[in-house]
Amino acid sequence: MRVTAYSDYALRVLTYAGLAGDQSVRIKDIAERYQISQSHLTKVVWRLAQHGFLETTRGRSGGLRLARAPEDINLGDVLRKIEERRSLVECFGAEGACVITPACAARRMFREAMEAFLTVFDQYTLADILARRSALAQALALELPDAP
Repeated sequence: MRVTAYSDYALRVLTYAGLAGDQSVRIKDIAERYQISQSHLTKVVWRLAQHGFLETTRGRSGGLRLARAPEDINLGDVLRKIEERRSLVECFGAEGACVITPACAARRMFREAMEAFLTVFDQYTLADILARRSALAQALALELPDAP
């Protein structure tokens, strides 16, 4: 089991936005801090906003921020909604099923393994990722906003 780069980027965006608190942040800044593609992040941000994890504002003074409190963003929920293709093996995909799929008992095992993997993430929220705010901010060379 592994988290895809797309899901990894989604968690990074949420982490960055969570560190910013109520302040709006720009995709450009997130891409620079993490040293990843701005165009990839744009797709990730769009998807996170589509599923209600982020609020986005377009335009010159636009940006993004969390749409919910970090403790209300469940990581299992994020992964389930962000990943279009959660197939561990070919027989779960829409295209090109394996030739033994109709007779294969392993499908159930793979399905259970995937659910067990996601169940671990169901136990955590974005607040858990943000638990070491100061260390995260330092690693990203960010100044944390003043706490309300």
